[in-house]
Amino acid sequence: MFSGIVEEAAPVVKLEREMDNLHITMKCSFVNELKIDQSISHNGVCLTVVKKDDQTYTVTAIKETLEKTNLGLLKPGDKVNLERSVKLDGRLDGHMVQGHVDQTAVCMNVAEAGGSWYYTFEYEPLGVENITVEKGSVSVNGVSLTVVNSQSNSFQVAIIPFTHEVTNFHQIKPGTVVNLEFDILGKYIAKIVKQMR
Repeated sequence: MFSGIVEEAAPVVKLEREMDNLHITMKCSFVNELKIDQSISHNGVCLTVVKKDDQTYTVTAIKETLEKTNLGLLKPGDKVNLERSVKLDGRLDGHMVQGHVDQTAVCMNVAEAGGSWYYTFEYEPLGVENITVEKGSVSVNGVSLTVVNSQSNSFQVAIIPFTHEVTNFHQIKPGTVVNLEFDILGKYIAKIVKQMR
């Protein structure tokens, strides 16, 4: 379980294909605190540490993950939003994020707004559960954000300067593919309502 509060936007060091799998090697400031088998969110995707050394660690994305997320588009040097799992005795500063990406979206527009930024994302509705609501929560590339201008297949988020710099939002531009995880509570409610009809 994650909160959507990104710890670091870290660079991809190496990508290695092995059959349908992709081994992703990352370099981050807290690599010495990691251990094998630990879960870390990568652009909102929960992946397990399979190898590490003093400078880097490696995770593996399988075919299903690569088809449903933007991880297959990564290149060496790209920044990836990282978050370690939430401690049960800690505060939940963002919202409940599972690390299970629902689908991808495309950035349609980035508008500067006097020191902040509005990002517009468009996605293909894949079911009644994949929805946003005005002032509701959504995870974009693993970042917990508040929805504004919620539409049937698009929404906007407002990004403050801190988030813009600390996450990989400063690299997102029109045409960039991002990972979406819709709010888990909203997904359950939408499914219950659908079954009651």
